[in-house]
Amino acid sequence: MKLKKRLYLTLLTAFSLILFLVENQIPAPVPVPGVKLGLGNVIIVAVLFLYGPREALAVLNVKLLLSALLTGNLGALAYSCTGGLLSWGGMCLLRPLLREKQLWIASVLGAMLHNLGQLLTAMLIAATPGLLAYLPVLLLSGMITGFFTGMAAQAVTARLPIR
Repeated sequence: MKLKKRLYLTLLTAFSLILFLVENQIPAPVPVPGVKLGLGNVIIVAVLFLYGPREALAVLNVKLLLSALLTGNLGALAYSCTGGLLSWGGMCLLRPLLREKQLWIASVLGAMLHNLGQLLTAMLIAATPGLLAYLPVLLLSGMITGFFTGMAAQAVTARLPIR
């Protein structure tokens, strides 16, 4: 990997982590566990479309690990990893079908898959199938937040000098 590309990816990873930490200070928009804005994912989506799946996965993994270490919440790592990997996989599958102005579509799918992955992990860990009742709220919140993070990612990709 060229030095310039590594530098950009390192900076984008730092931005993603900063956005995650800022979001951590904002109260949840609704009192439902798992509903978050997903600000750090703006950068993950942008990296996926600017560089590709491998680079996005690297940024995602570093962000997940560092965010768990910085917040001291290593228990949340299982939820974040499952949701993040499911989200990444879905967006990777959709990526070749989308144009630059449709990036938000991948973000919506990614947010919904992220919430689904976290819910499935919670059901597995708690052995409580009743948690499935949260699915409609989590999918709706994923659509809404995914749209806004996708539009932000679209704006980022249009303005970054890297391609």
